[in-house]
Amino acid sequence: MIAGRGQVAARVLLALALVLSLLTVPVEPAAPVLGRWRADAAAARPLPLYGGAVTDMAANMERVAALETVRPVPAKRITERLDRYLAGRPGPVTAEVKDLTTGQRYRYHPGERLITASSSKVLILMGLLLRTPWKKLPGGVRRDAEQMIRYSDNHAADRLWLRIGGASGFTEAARRFGLKHTRGVPGACVDLYCWGITRTSVDDQIRLMSALVSPRSPLKAKERARVLDLMGSVVDGQNWGLSAAACRDDRVALKNGWLKRVSTERWAVITVGLIRDDGHDYAVAVLSEGSPEVATGIATVEGVAQRVMRGFRRCPA
Repeated sequence: MIAGRGQVAARVLLALALVLSLLTVPVEPAAPVLGRWRADAAAARPLPLYGGAVTDMAANMERVAALETVRPVPAKRITERLDRYLAGRPGPVTAEVKDLTTGQRYRYHPGERLITASSSKVLILMGLLLRTPWKKLPGGVRRDAEQMIRYSDNHAADRLWLRIGGASGFTEAARRFGLKHTRGVPGACVDLYCWGITRTSVDDQIRLMSALVSPRSPLKAKERARVLDLMGSVVDGQNWGLSAAACRDDRVALKNGWLKRVSTERWAVITVGLIRDDGHDYAVAVLSEGSPEVATGIATVEGVAQRVMRGFRRCPA
């Protein structure tokens, strides 16, 4: 009898410990300033709900489902909201947001294929790091990578474009990351190579952003952290875009693009990246063309990002 009671008590204590381990979420370090996605040891680790670098995504979603009730994304309401907002603005516009923790997503005109402008520089960098780890790159190449992402330096992008093999190397990198609608354009466009007129889809951009936080990515964890570090430290004046949809304590990693089309003299404006809050990573992509001024395009993509993210969560007061 005594031995039996001891076994029962031990089982009860074990069950309580398991329950508490599910309900207790480790406290995150203080969040950095909005617009910074730090690649230090604390920020490079996955969020507590991700459970570690080798955790399967399905397991993550099961844990989230056990901890919180996931409400459906109000897709019809978001679409009506966007239709009203964009009614008086030039287009076309396409957008997608995916909660990488729960798998929920919203897509707006996903069939559109618009140009990347400078947002293609993220894939150039990721393609570079597929070939050579950051630590093994020459100092000048690392400086080009930093200039290309943080300052959107076009000539640095040209040099790295050549280093990855030009259009064919860019297309191969897109294939490695599972992109289906993104192909490198060979040749020269005015005084630069043609990476800026690469056509893409929001689905592809969400896949690419997801590859920066997924343990299944072909890019190793240290290289993913380096890309996020650069995207999280874009200079002031270029950190507009999806950051307008972030809450006060969120971490943001982004790359924007803006390009005046020679053929139409209209602007293509793009914002792609990630928003991380306490427990969720949101991949965000908004692509637009046809704006008469770059400021109009910026306002458009910011307004779209804000209206879509409002369907996923509300910022605390």
